[in-house]
Amino acid sequence: MKLIILDNPLEVCEWAAKYIRNRIILFHPGPDRYFTLGLPTGSTCVEFYRKLVEYCKNGDLSFKYVKTFNMDEYVGIPREHPESFHSFMWNNFFKHIDISPENTHLLNGNAFNLEAECEAYEKKIKAAGGIELFVGGVGLQGHIAFNEPGSSLQSRTRVKTLAMDTIRANAKYFNGDLSKVPQLVLTVGVATIMDAREVMILITGAQKALALYMVVEEGVNHMWTASALQKHPRTTFVCDDDATMELRVKTVKYFKGLLESHNKLVEPLHSIKEKEEKERDLEEVHVVACGKADLGKVGTLDLNRIHDK
Repeated sequence: MKLIILDNPLEVCEWAAKYIRNRIILFHPGPDRYFTLGLPTGSTCVEFYRKLVEYCKNGDLSFKYVKTFNMDEYVGIPREHPESFHSFMWNNFFKHIDISPENTHLLNGNAFNLEAECEAYEKKIKAAGGIELFVGGVGLQGHIAFNEPGSSLQSRTRVKTLAMDTIRANAKYFNGDLSKVPQLVLTVGVATIMDAREVMILITGAQKALALYMVVEEGVNHMWTASALQKHPRTTFVCDDDATMELRVKTVKYFKGLLESHNKLVEPLHSIKEKEEKERDLEEVHVVACGKADLGKVGTLDLNRIHDK
């Protein structure tokens, strides 16, 4: 497990965006090799998505061969509702990048049969070859996606009832009106996330400090479902200083001491423009080499003709 401790939320989002940029580029995606990315929603993610959009618009990153699967969706509000996660993703990310709509996957909270929708979602993830990197956040109660306290650590995508604390936390998106916050959601399960080949969690703010402590320093516990990630072979937590307020001092010092090493994951920052330029250079070298080889063959043929005479 890696714990990346940075100064502020902006640095957290930038580090995470750089990491994803490098992961996608070094994966070498193509028509027969898609990079599959699990994605979250929420206020922490806005700057994170803005940075990825910037990379795409600058020509440094492409999502042409990327497939995405979102973590969750509210039940019972139209997908066009400004607070649906479908609207959040399209307004903050998808419509600004070069991804094909057919490669974006979000749960349908208005499906006629919600259980069938959840089962189909799991099958879609499997058909895509599984998720290469799942990005997420952690709730105030240490939950990941909407796997509220008490959720099974073996859970799969399903219908979930929101805890009152979560409803209160999300009321800010519904003008503070608790009655307007949906009580049911569709969410990927803890086991669904654990199946990803890699998981990266973003945590910012002093209000998340207790959750980070319970998830990182205490044992695996279904009352703090993100703690299950302690057992994942490739988990990275990216947090700001405020979120570490409940961690032990020596824990913070230990992981800060590793920051220089961990920063090598995002330095150097790769670009598809550089990759394309290198490919063009190699192609030119190949063409020149082939030309010289052909000239050599011609010279050999001429010498053979002279020898025959």
